[in-house]
Amino acid sequence: MTSPLVDLPGAVTAAGVDAPVAAHYGSFNTEQRTLARGEGFVDLSHREVIRIAGPDRLRWLHDLTTQHLLELPPGEWTTTLILSPQGHVEHAFTGVDDGEVFLAHTEPGRVGPLIEFLDRMRFLNQVEVTDASADWAVTWRPDSSGAEAAPGRFDLVPRDRLVEYAGALGPACGLWAFEALRIARGEPRLGIDTDHRTIPNEVGWIGSAVHLDKGCYRGQETVARVHTLGRPPRRLVLLHLDGSENRLPTPGAEVRTDGEGSRAVGFVGSAARHHEWGPIALALIKRNVPVDEQLLADGLPAAQQVIVDPEVGMHVRPKLR
Repeated sequence: MTSPLVDLPGAVTAAGVDAPVAAHYGSFNTEQRTLARGEGFVDLSHREVIRIAGPDRLRWLHDLTTQHLLELPPGEWTTTLILSPQGHVEHAFTGVDDGEVFLAHTEPGRVGPLIEFLDRMRFLNQVEVTDASADWAVTWRPDSSGAEAAPGRFDLVPRDRLVEYAGALGPACGLWAFEALRIARGEPRLGIDTDHRTIPNEVGWIGSAVHLDKGCYRGQETVARVHTLGRPPRRLVLLHLDGSENRLPTPGAEVRTDGEGSRAVGFVGSAARHHEWGPIALALIKRNVPVDEQLLADGLPAAQQVIVDPEVGMHVRPKLR
């Protein structure tokens, strides 16, 4: 569903799965600075919304997902994952409960498979799962303190009131500004910064989307084993890119070590131009790549900034006699 806000003055639409919303409204650098000051909002109304009703909804979601949801207070936002039996991330969604209904949003194109999975897992639980994308639009506002490292907050706005919301909350800032700040915070995006083999430990979702002190859920064994006894095979990293070429790496492009004996070590995810740091990207690379090793991201020289510590895990070390 194309957002009505792409009709605002200066709006230039984004591309790919993000095409229904504006990439920017004239100057993505100015819009980043607006968000960094704690002002404005971002139209994310192309994200899809799921509605889960019924008296068993939170207990049911608690049992299925990585997050502790049994005592989730009304109005408190949370992010959770659904994993495969092997611990690979299959779904990620962020939502809020109002005491009667849990509403959550996920990446464009993913609500159908998510609903299909949840419907298969209902059994005798009193829950009702529906696609509410036509009724609700997702927006994002920065932290009012203006701290760029703050995650900000999401809003769910009745879709038919999105233009009214924009008039009250403005100025509107485009997706490019939002993405640059998200990448700088090291927050991965499902399906772009992850692949079908990704486990939560690799991309920094332990703590934010995975609760380590809850009961069993599908894929928990892998998460717990890597957290306590081992290290994840890969790690999410922030890349500071050489800006001498006027381009960004293509999502999914290969990351290689630079210099003699160059070898493939991972792939590029999201990329953007930050208003202070210049071109940046997220990449998922092999854990054993030295943190000071120079890399090539889609052929562009890149320096690493650690997001997931290569030594994460090994919280329990055996005592050898």
